[in-house]
Amino acid sequence: MTSATVITSPASVHRNESGFDVLHSEWNELLAASRFNSLFLTWEWQTTWWQSLGEGELLTLAFRDASGKLIGVAPFHCTYENGRRIIRLTGSVEIADYLDVIIARGREAEVYAGMLDFLASSDAPAWDDVDLCNLHESSLAHQLLPDLALAMGLKVDIVQEDVAPVLTLPASFDDYLDSLDKKQRHEIRRKRNKLEREAKDWRWFTVEGGADLDVWVERFLELHQMASTAKEDFMTSEMASFFHRIARMAAAQGWLSLSFIEIEGELAATMLNFDYDNRIWVYNSGYNPSAYGALSPGIVLNSYLIEDAIVRGRREFDFLQGNEVYKYRFGAVDAKVMRVSLSP
Repeated sequence: MTSATVITSPASVHRNESGFDVLHSEWNELLAASRFNSLFLTWEWQTTWWQSLGEGELLTLAFRDASGKLIGVAPFHCTYENGRRIIRLTGSVEIADYLDVIIARGREAEVYAGMLDFLASSDAPAWDDVDLCNLHESSLAHQLLPDLALAMGLKVDIVQEDVAPVLTLPASFDDYLDSLDKKQRHEIRRKRNKLEREAKDWRWFTVEGGADLDVWVERFLELHQMASTAKEDFMTSEMASFFHRIARMAAAQGWLSLSFIEIEGELAATMLNFDYDNRIWVYNSGYNPSAYGALSPGIVLNSYLIEDAIVRGRREFDFLQGNEVYKYRFGAVDAKVMRVSLSP
């Protein structure tokens, strides 16, 4: 039930990991009641990111209604960059595609107001910028927060920072193919038929957990680094450790979908996806450019994963951030990814 009381300050402020412990039992329930149930805002993802890659100081704000029910969590961390004190959403920037302040649907304006009141108070740490990045277009942050911030004399910058192509899944794979234009429908069928015809021994499979999960994550990392110089540079030892931890976390929650395509006994391509909230989250990929590239193993694997998602009754196949051409060839349509920056 919505309270008539307007929040002017957070019910609690947590400046270390204790906030995760205190809010654990309520966190994901609140997320499920928000406008967009993002995998990257789950308690499990947020804590794994912080323990693996977090830096600076945590600043988690919790907002409650008059009855004590949790209606908002602002998961922040504070860092110094180029001499400036920046407050960012926990999980940013390159690791989580969708972030936000977590707010129960319909309570956005009062939670944003309470958040701004806190940031203007003497209880808040000194700051030069508040950076709310990776906001899914369904978020009200880029709609409501700017006017509230401007009324308090803050400078506001709103930009569309990226797109995230998303494929809405139909009832059957035939329906999906029929939804594509003739050329792309033909290409998917041609590539699948070519692999099935020319490869004597091939299979695709998915690893969802198990005692040898770390071994399969290592195989994923090998293929990931083979795919491009940029991916090789991205996958530092610290990042590789994070991928191991996030895979173990997702497996424990039943969210992991780590898939491979194997041709003549050799792994040719891989996709690290997550199966969460009736949605497939296409997180990262890799392939061996010297292994059966003519058979388009990455494209073929992706097509089988789309078919599998449809069979499982999933609602969406979310390619996440980036406007790579292959996503549109599979029929995905852009969702906007926004950014709101505040400064004094």
